[in-house]
Amino acid sequence: MACIKTGHFLLIIAAIIRNAFLSAILKHYLWPSIFKLSMQDLKYIDESKQGQALVMPQQVNDVEKRKVYIESYGCQMNFGDSEIVASIVHNQGFATTGNIDAADLILLNTCAIRDNAEQRIWNRLKQLNPQKRNNPNLIIGVMGCMAERLKGQLLEDEKLVDIVVGPDAYRDLPNLINQVESGHKAVNVLLSREETYADISPVRLDNNGVSAFLSIMRGCDNMCSFCVVPFTRGRERSRDPESILAEAQKLVADGYREVTLLGQNVDSYLWHGGGLKKDLDADVVQAALAHQLPAAQQKQFITFADLLEMVAKVSPLLRVRFSTSNPRDITDAVLHSMSRYANICKYIHLPVQSGNSRVLEKMNRGYTREDYMKHIESIRNILPGCGISTDIMTGFCTETDAENDDTISLMEWVGYDYAYMFIYSERPGTLAARKYPDDVPADVKQKRLEKIIATQNKLSLQKNKEAIGQVQQVLVEGFSKRSNEHLCGRNDQNKTVVFPKQHYKKGDYVNVMVTDCTAATLLGEAIV
Repeated sequence: MACIKTGHFLLIIAAIIRNAFLSAILKHYLWPSIFKLSMQDLKYIDESKQGQALVMPQQVNDVEKRKVYIESYGCQMNFGDSEIVASIVHNQGFATTGNIDAADLILLNTCAIRDNAEQRIWNRLKQLNPQKRNNPNLIIGVMGCMAERLKGQLLEDEKLVDIVVGPDAYRDLPNLINQVESGHKAVNVLLSREETYADISPVRLDNNGVSAFLSIMRGCDNMCSFCVVPFTRGRERSRDPESILAEAQKLVADGYREVTLLGQNVDSYLWHGGGLKKDLDADVVQAALAHQLPAAQQKQFITFADLLEMVAKVSPLLRVRFSTSNPRDITDAVLHSMSRYANICKYIHLPVQSGNSRVLEKMNRGYTREDYMKHIESIRNILPGCGISTDIMTGFCTETDAENDDTISLMEWVGYDYAYMFIYSERPGTLAARKYPDDVPADVKQKRLEKIIATQNKLSLQKNKEAIGQVQQVLVEGFSKRSNEHLCGRNDQNKTVVFPKQHYKKGDYVNVMVTDCTAATLLGEAIV
């Protein structure tokens, strides 16, 4: 679960510019898309969207309604949750607004994955002081992972905060709002064994009308030693597949052409009637996920491999993506489901974190370097040409230079299309914070990160060059950032492709001959 600090992100950009400057000048218009190299994945933090106010389409009677301003931070799970919250408060009589000064209710949906993410919220709350002073009736709420982790501090230190609500308590927002209007502070950060918000139809906020996110599960059971997610989002539970299919069908009816199935670890999706997966026998769970149970018993479960096929069958025009996989849970059954359907995109984000088995054990990742390599071999065998990206953490507790070099050698062996690269940041309450000293000096971490970035820059350009001369099917998402004379979209492998617009429009599938590339973008021409 990576969040790249601003300083580290700038280092990434600087490294890319150094390595690709001449190429970018020759290609004359696309270097800004270089941001996609480390920020395009759907689960991970998109810096361009941090603090974005999400607004639903205006309805006739919205003029008379009270206004809610929803500002979202963090990963796409959080942005998806904001769509659920917007639906809940809309039913309570609020309409969304993009004007913070017009708001009666301000909600900040927060992230706790790294210290930088939390500091951003503390600074934002200070900026809201004038609004609160000018409008004493204004209600300010903090939602999400930071709310669950720092509930006491938020209410005690930041006197302007009226509501603190955790990721599993959004249904309680109408009651919490009523409590504040009665003169009380309101808090609900209880974690749930059952909540998946399956029956709530999210409103689609600030979207492109082409791609949408669909949450299939909540929480995580993996307990990586560096990660706060199990403590802020609770234990893993899967959503009823029928509600997932109904939402996918509605998206198709509304004109969407792509859906991304979201979860902290989608490969461990397992529907067996509801409840926590950890309550089931562990051996049965692993056998069910791998489709290795006797036929009669296997029918009692719906796995992620099953769900992928079910969603793919909704419409052949609906592209299906997912985020994110975990090496300890991905199975060949998932890969075979992907191979059977042309509309399931051939792209897998498979976070490795480290290429050294000792460090992986200390991280409690549940696999070795060799295990990970076997998964990559399975992907290459079952899904030739599949795009693969990863997360890489450098400077974890006790990591040596030689162990960092193991990560680099694994990167070169896999040949990642792109990667999310970051420095370890200790998070309070995690096993690593309690047991392991953060003993790698900051300057050493920085140097290791720079080596990893340089390696990935080389690999990304190399992988993109392989696409030159190939025809790629691209789903158009809109105009390119540089020019309204060019369109952009993504291919099957999740790479951005830019080409002259001609008569094509957003939502079209277009065959594009790739003629050139940067480290982050494919360039081409549409062909008939």
